[in-house]
Amino acid sequence: SGASADSVEVQALVAKLQAHITANYYTCTDEILAGLGKMYVADERFKKNIDKYGVGTAEFAAEAIGIFCNQK
Repeated sequence: SGASADSVEVQALVAKLQAHITANYYTCTDEILAGLGKMYVADERFKKNIDKYGVGTAEFAAEAIGIFCNQK
């Protein structure tokens, strides 16, 4: 949508991602979520999979997650 990683819209999506993980897999604390965000860019398998939706998507997601977790 062209929104920035710190926008209300994107931050709401990060909260929704965290809630989805918690509801369907395991309790996704802010610490765990921050680690996932870092892994999205550090692990080439994750990066390649996420970047199928556009080059730079993994970096954008990691940035948005980092902002989300640091604001709490």
